[in-house]
Amino acid sequence: MDTTSISFSSFELQKPTHISDYLPQNLPTFNNPLLQSTFFHPTQGFFVSPTDIILRQIAYDLSSDNTDVDSSHHHAYHRAGPRKQISFDPSEVRAAIVTCGGLCPGMNTVIRELVVGLWELYGVREIYGVKAGYRGFYSADCHVQLNPKLVHNWHKRGGTVLETSRGGFDLDRIVNSIQDRGFNQVYIIGGDGTMRGAVKIFEEIRRKKLKVAIIGIPKTVDNDVGIIDRSFGFQTAVEMAQQAISAAHVEAESGVNGIGLVKLMGRSCGHIVLHAALSSRDVDCCLIPENEFYLEGKGGLFEFIETRLSSNGHVVLVVAEGAGQSMIPRTDEEKLERDESGNMVFLDVGLWLKKEIKKWWEKDHGGELLTVKYIDPTYMIRAVPANATDNLYCTLLAHSAIHGGMAGFTGVVAGLVNGNYAYIPVDQVAKAKNPVNTRDNKWAWVRSVTNQPDFGME
Repeated sequence: MDTTSISFSSFELQKPTHISDYLPQNLPTFNNPLLQSTFFHPTQGFFVSPTDIILRQIAYDLSSDNTDVDSSHHHAYHRAGPRKQISFDPSEVRAAIVTCGGLCPGMNTVIRELVVGLWELYGVREIYGVKAGYRGFYSADCHVQLNPKLVHNWHKRGGTVLETSRGGFDLDRIVNSIQDRGFNQVYIIGGDGTMRGAVKIFEEIRRKKLKVAIIGIPKTVDNDVGIIDRSFGFQTAVEMAQQAISAAHVEAESGVNGIGLVKLMGRSCGHIVLHAALSSRDVDCCLIPENEFYLEGKGGLFEFIETRLSSNGHVVLVVAEGAGQSMIPRTDEEKLERDESGNMVFLDVGLWLKKEIKKWWEKDHGGELLTVKYIDPTYMIRAVPANATDNLYCTLLAHSAIHGGMAGFTGVVAGLVNGNYAYIPVDQVAKAKNPVNTRDNKWAWVRSVTNQPDFGME
């Protein structure tokens, strides 16, 4: 049998920036305090070597005619974890932690573990929380000193105790604040927009040749950040979404010609909808941003609803907030409206669908009873504490970020890649997207369990 081999030369190692790359080469290094710890005894393999790498892609088609492979999938990343030699004297570390963007389950866990990890593992005593997102760097009274006792129970709370906001990014004022306040490690928790800001901060820090480590921790409940396996809080969101779907199913089954309509988060991708549908098994149709749909005519949503009502007596529809936005009529003012981050303000696709379904039913089935129950659990989902799986993930993400910062890496993101923690250049994460692939097995599973129309996909 013919075989094809892939050598290490086939992979391109994405080397993270180190502060020594732009600072004088005679920078001092220090023994990791974990080596001398009286209460902690590292086992063999605990410390990570420079030759430990993580591959971005682990599944390959080795047939000679397979040429449709994105070259970026051949990337390899340095494995995250503690190094024996570090680049910061823990007694001189002054760390800042900031949360930006919308809420997500697990934010408080990440903050707590950054504080506890810096304090307990490395003996850092100067740790500050920056309140109100990026604008907190240059706003008065937005810096609070943190310690393990203060953050002890934060992981049991939803939201972020540090508070958050969108927008407010002013590069010069942020970098000047970092410099003036003497921060030399900055941990930035946020989504792709926040990471784009982190790229600019890192580049300006490097241009000024400051000994400051900029470490990102990706946060997006939608799971729309690329490269990493998943973002923290996503599994909690799926778990909570199932409760809304279950309620919609009960409502639909209990009504005459009952329709349960649930809108879930997902501005640009439908991962929550997809995973919640697969895990709940009560969903009849998923509508996601990656798969355009239409309402009327053969193969349209209305035809599907009518068929399901005829056969089952009820229907459960789940729609992502970003689906169908181009179909909703907008005023000229609404077309120009943007949020604090510059994103187009979405209209409520759930309310629009509910109205359109009722209009269609009245037109084609005048006099027949129809029951439509609409559920929007958005703020209930994103505001809850993280579940056990996400809490564990948040802890390991935070510790990976700490080890990277202490080792002197900067302009990197700590993230899970193929089940292993890696350091990824922040500019790659800021650019990478993670749409639902409507041509892969997972979407095929959705189609198989719902039997929903393909809405004209090739």
